[in-house]
This record gives sequence, C-alpha cells and structure tokens, in this order.
Amino acid sequence: MPDSRVPRPRRFLVCEPRHFAVQYAINPWMRPDTRVDVDLAREQWQALMSAYRAHGHTVDAVDPAPGLPDMVFAANSAVVVGGRVFGSLFHAPERRPESVHYDTWFKSAGFDVHRPEAVCEGEGDLVWTGRYLLAGTGFRTTREAHREVQEFFGHPVISLTLVDPYFYHLDTALFVLDDGNDSNDNNIVYYPEAFSPGSREVLAHLYPNAVLATRDDAMAFGLNSVSDGRHVFIAPRAEALAARLADHGYVPVPVDLSEFHKAGGGIKCCTQEIRS
Repeated sequence: MPDSRVPRPRRFLVCEPRHFAVQYAINPWMRPDTRVDVDLAREQWQALMSAYRAHGHTVDAVDPAPGLPDMVFAANSAVVVGGRVFGSLFHAPERRPESVHYDTWFKSAGFDVHRPEAVCEGEGDLVWTGRYLLAGTGFRTTREAHREVQEFFGHPVISLTLVDPYFYHLDTALFVLDDGNDSNDNNIVYYPEAFSPGSREVLAHLYPNAVLATRDDAMAFGLNSVSDGRHVFIAPRAEALAARLADHGYVPVPVDLSEFHKAGGGIKCCTQEIRS
C-alpha cells in the first residue's frame, strides 16, 4: 500500500532555464534546428520546482550563465555524498564551462569540491544507492573516473556499461526508488536493454526485485525520474511505468518537462541532489 512508503525530505540544486536552447548536437535527441519555446520551458521547470516544494523538499538555485544552454541540467554538475562534492569534467567542450559556475556555488555554500582528472558527468552517470554508487560508462563518464570516485568517497563503485546511444547517461536508463541505507526495501527501476549483457547480470544479481522498464517507458523519459522514497516525480507519458510503480506502493507525481526532451533531458537531469 502507498502508505507503507515513507518519503524522505531532500535538498536539490537546480538552475533556471533562462538561456535554454538546442544550439549543438551531443546526443541523439538534439537537433540544432529544433526551436525551443523558452517561456514554456520555464513554465515546466517552475512546475517541477513547485512540485518539489509541495512535497516538502528544499530547492537551491545556481544563477544561469549566458552562452551555456545546457546549464539547466544540474545533475551533470557533480555528485554529492555525505557532504562531499565530486565535481564534473564534461565530455563535450561546449559544456565544460558549466563546471566553474557550479563549483563556485558549492564553494560559496561551504563545500570543498574535488575536481576530477577523468571525464565525469556527475549524477548523470553516478547514482547513489545508499550503500554504493552505480556508475555508468560507454558514452560519457569514463571507467577511470569510476576509480577516481571510489578513491574519493571510499564507497564501492559498481561499473555498468551503457550500449544504446539514446540512453547515453545512466540517469536515462535507471533510477533509485529508495536510497535509505538502512532500508530492506532499497530498490531501483531500470531498462535492461540499455546495458551490456554483463551489466544486466550484475543488476539482476543486485536487485532481483527491481521494477523493469520497457523501451517505451525509457523513450518517454520515464527513467529520468526522481524518487523521495514514496513520491516519484515522473514524465506524464510514462503511463505504464507509473502504473507499475503505483502497484509497488509508490505515488507517481507526473510533471511535464517535454520541452527539455528536445535536448535529451528530463526531470532528473534538471535535479542535483545535495546529500549531507
């Protein structure tokens, strides 16, 4: 039953899509001739912020910078575990200047920031489960970065290989439902075919009761979701996945970020979690 799921208040870092646009192509979703409705994007983003606050979550914001249209995708800027910040080094040169702005915010908020030596795209490819980090590679973040992350945090890092260009970041193919490290119900949702055969076996071994998604769910950005342990902020078009989550006792909270899909992003891409 839904009442058996307990939400945990979260602290999120975000960036307003004031300068959002599709000006280059660095994933299969992006086409530079695509027109972006900036006003609609800002309305959708504000709706997500309102949904977070309405469910008891804290939202902090980085000031957007001109000329950085993808800065709205805050998840890629870092991964934060136990109050420690591992920053980003983007694969695409177009995005590398974003790191400076996020690093500045973290430092001004009192955090030390580790600058990676290898290509690493934050929570795009690094997913904290409460016990260890699941780490994606294949398109963006490198295996060298996985080793660097493990040395920095001192938590086990489990490498997973992504094989479908449409799911170029781990957070487009997998999300954690409950990352409480004392929970017996720690679980994930993922789309198996986004991963190499060996990685699928690893996930099946670690999460025998995982909620499995279809390609339709994934193409609707249903895997680019955020869960607080009870509420799952999810793309409205991922109706079948939302229904399966409800069957498992979670409460889907549909939030339409379709304008951001034009750049290959969604709810999670716009959301960096600060874990104290």
